Amino acid sequence: MVPFVLASASPARRQLLQQIGIDPIIQPSYFDESVIQATTPTELVRLLARCKAETVAQSHSAPALILGCDSVLVLGGEIHGKPASPEVAIARWQQMRGQTGELLTGHALIDLAQGRTCVEVESTQVVFADISDAEIATYVASGEPLACAGGFALDGQGGAFVEKIVGTPSNVIGLSLPLLRRMLLSLGYTLGDVQGKK
Repeated sequence: MVPFVLASASPARRQLLQQIGIDPIIQPSYFDESVIQATTPTELVRLLARCKAETVAQSHSAPALILGCDSVLVLGGEIHGKPASPEVAIARWQQMRGQTGELLTGHALIDLAQGRTCVEVESTQVVFADISDAEIATYVASGEPLACAGGFALDGQGGAFVEKIVGTPSNVIGLSLPLLRRMLLSLGYTLGDVQGKK
């Protein structure tokens, strides 16, 4: 059994892993995302996921699997991470309503035992409901949008404002479970090989 470390403080990512039987060791990277420059959204999430995983890997000497993730919403060619303020969240929702966005999540899985790294990006289409200004104000006042890439949580109150998902739902929540399974297999592991905290 191999210890599994999640390089993220995200409760949603932790719950997704627990859903498939992995109880991860939580070790946020606190990586400074502002230092990363990328020309495309795909390159951005790929680099950020890798940097987060590598930052945490530096503090481990024993064999472990370390997963770093990063998500952004792409809408109208613009990259949206977490809204910086309620005002930004309201403006973003006014732009998002009735539109289709692309949720990209970078996944970086480092296997310290083998000295190997697997980095992949999953894309999922999100169709947003055409909600009113009043609904937007109420949702932003809940505080939930400020903690989420793209300003919404599919597994929270924001789920009421998503009309359709084209692709992997768990990717929109924070990590693609089917992709993680494939990444583990590429490194020679199955889900049954992975454990978290004792």
